[in-house]
Amino acid sequence: MPRSTIKDRVGEELRNYAVVAAYLFVCFAAVMFHESTMPGASVSGPFSLTTAAIKALILGKFILIGEAVGIGDRSRAPRLAGAIVFKSLQFLLLLVLLSVAEELIVGKVHGQALSATVADYEQRSVLHMLAKCLLMLLILLPLIATREFSRILGPGVLRGMLTGRKPDGG
Repeated sequence: MPRSTIKDRVGEELRNYAVVAAYLFVCFAAVMFHESTMPGASVSGPFSLTTAAIKALILGKFILIGEAVGIGDRSRAPRLAGAIVFKSLQFLLLLVLLSVAEELIVGKVHGQALSATVADYEQRSVLHMLAKCLLMLLILLPLIATREFSRILGPGVLRGMLTGRKPDGG
């Protein structure tokens, strides 16, 4: 088997990032569109494809960073379904923590005091935050499951099954 070059690895990482970000973009755009059509939707938070794209790009990178550091790799779940749920929960926790850190940094960059950013979080209802976490978990489950199936089947096999192409690109 030929050794992969740095160029090959960078290309594969960029493809992985594009796939994850595209999936997240579609999910976020659908959720944001739904939220914008709800009665009493906030005028300050209209449906925006740009906002969905930015969130997808940021969280997509967080997911790839999590994979690179081995989040969920040590699952002791005896079944694949349990391992997928466990890994999805770990990624959810990672995304929540990194998203909070990101908002704190963005607030600081925009000159907002740390206490003001924390106060914004305190004003949000616990039920609303739990609902967003549940939505994110429902978005993560199929993503993690697909990536786990692909890992188990081997490089390019799942892609070949879905596209009708052989794993070697034929």
